[in-house]
Amino acid sequence: MANQCRYLEYRTDGQGKRFDTARAYCTAADSFVQPMRADICNRRYDLEPEQDCEYYEAATSGSANSEGDEGGDENRSER
Repeated sequence: MANQCRYLEYRTDGQGKRFDTARAYCTAADSFVQPMRADICNRRYDLEPEQDCEYYEAATSGSANSEGDEGGDENRSER
């Protein structure tokens, strides 16, 4: 089993912005995700993306993410 979800990437830019620190980006949801969401992606606290993430489930079942991001970083101010 991989150490992190196959849909997780860390990016230093996106949505027309550049970040000093790489941020968690979910390719299944096509959006930046909050650090707590990335805990699932990184398999922390006995969490498993395959079982605990609706984005992963939707991507593997072929469903689109119709609800949008659940509070991603796009609305967060720069630090």
